[in-house]
Amino acid sequence: MPIHDQSYRRYTGVREAPGSAWLVIALTGIRAALGKKLFLWVMLAAWGQFFVRAVIFYLSANFPNMDLLAPSGETFRQFFEMQGIFVFFVTIYVGSGLIANDRRSNALQIYLSKPLTRAEYVAGKLGILLFFLLSVTLLPAIALLLVQMMFSASLAFLRENLFLIPAITLYALVEVLLNAFVVLALSSLSNSVRYTAMLYAGAVFFTDIVFNIVRAVTSSSALAWVSYRANLDQLGDVIFRLEPRYDVGWLLSVIAVVTLIGLSIFVLERRVRGVEVVT
Repeated sequence: MPIHDQSYRRYTGVREAPGSAWLVIALTGIRAALGKKLFLWVMLAAWGQFFVRAVIFYLSANFPNMDLLAPSGETFRQFFEMQGIFVFFVTIYVGSGLIANDRRSNALQIYLSKPLTRAEYVAGKLGILLFFLLSVTLLPAIALLLVQMMFSASLAFLRENLFLIPAITLYALVEVLLNAFVVLALSSLSNSVRYTAMLYAGAVFFTDIVFNIVRAVTSSSALAWVSYRANLDQLGDVIFRLEPRYDVGWLLSVIAVVTLIGLSIFVLERRVRGVEVVT
């Protein structure tokens, strides 16, 4: 009597549309990160500035003698600048192991078997980072703008600063996409989460140290484009219609950011490879 019947049964499950697998990866990664208490505290702390500024907006709107606290376009630029530290920590905490852990456990061969493509895999990992980074940049900034309108019971501020909506959105996307692509590319270069974190921190701090040394020696900020952080600062000033803080054309900062993202995509294309399963 045979112990196994080599027959086939028709698949009765639901066939998912091609290109939707990235969402499964993204949702799984988001749930995993939200299950860590330390990370939840980091996310809560990232919203601390929102609550502080909301109180300030309330005071300026309801107490005439506190007009000096009234918000302006520069207020939202400062908000993003102060959120930079949380962008750094969230990027390291979430992004360092997204690909490095899969490489260490040789999971890429499983992930990249058909029908999952490399593009879907990278998109899923990118989606995890975008969710959390936008949660500490774009979301609180837009919420702060809504709070200002609610407390003042007027649309006057928004009408006078209508550029803020596209400015907030554009700068948040530039900052988030740059950090997300860079840390994903670095994560694909190593099997170690700690090494990836050190590479990312080095890219942020070392380039800034080099720029500040050159700036101190030459008394010029013309080489701001070599600094990871300075490029974002320069673009932020331009996007929010403020005087650029560095003596360098903002187009150079655009080129630097686009180049970094392009190099990151190239690295991901070269490093995210698996064994194709023949069917």
